[in-house]
Amino acid sequence: MEPATARAAGGRAGRVGDRPLDRARVAAHQKGAVNTRAWIVFLDESGVSLLPQVRRTYSPRGRTPLLRHRLNWKRASMAGALGYHSTDPDRGARLCFHLKPGSYDTVGLIEVLEQMKVFYRGERVVLVWDGLSAHWSRAMRAWVAEQDWLTLERLPAYAPELNPVELLWSSLKTRELANLAGDHLADVADATEKGIHRINDNPQLPWSFLAHTGLTIQPSHPLNLRKDQ
Repeated sequence: MEPATARAAGGRAGRVGDRPLDRARVAAHQKGAVNTRAWIVFLDESGVSLLPQVRRTYSPRGRTPLLRHRLNWKRASMAGALGYHSTDPDRGARLCFHLKPGSYDTVGLIEVLEQMKVFYRGERVVLVWDGLSAHWSRAMRAWVAEQDWLTLERLPAYAPELNPVELLWSSLKTRELANLAGDHLADVADATEKGIHRINDNPQLPWSFLAHTGLTIQPSHPLNLRKDQ
């Protein structure tokens, strides 16, 4: 997992929830995150392979570009986590990234979450992800119940448009991974790492991914009006 930034610690009993998130406002539906000054972290997985991500490109008129590759089906999986502080946007957005051969199961995801704990240095995290079976398996629930820093929340069914990490994948697959015909998974990993650094170097991009979903983090607070005597 590649850290963008890291800061000081906190902690509270882990909980597992299954409440759908509201499109209009994340924090309004996550009062616990605001009350405990937690990070709201969206996590998602995606797959890549040696088969190139075919995208439109430029070429001389009349010369159709050709991608030559080995027709190799070796695959790797990526896990990305975008974190936004529930009460202090000045702390910025945080991007964590993990890449492994094959696919994720519960054991692999627990390893990702253990690295995330180190990344956030024990600060409280409300983790938002979809209904993938490995996310809500008995083993995952048992592990989360032992964590004093983590709460799980579930996205509505069939709502990838509410997860800003989907925009992260789109950015990588239309830039660094577009038309990449690598010979080895290491080529894909290197290109992906380059894209993660590009996104980390632009602090506005993670916020634009969140804005594209239509979600916001900060709740609207009423003004404290004071009458003069």
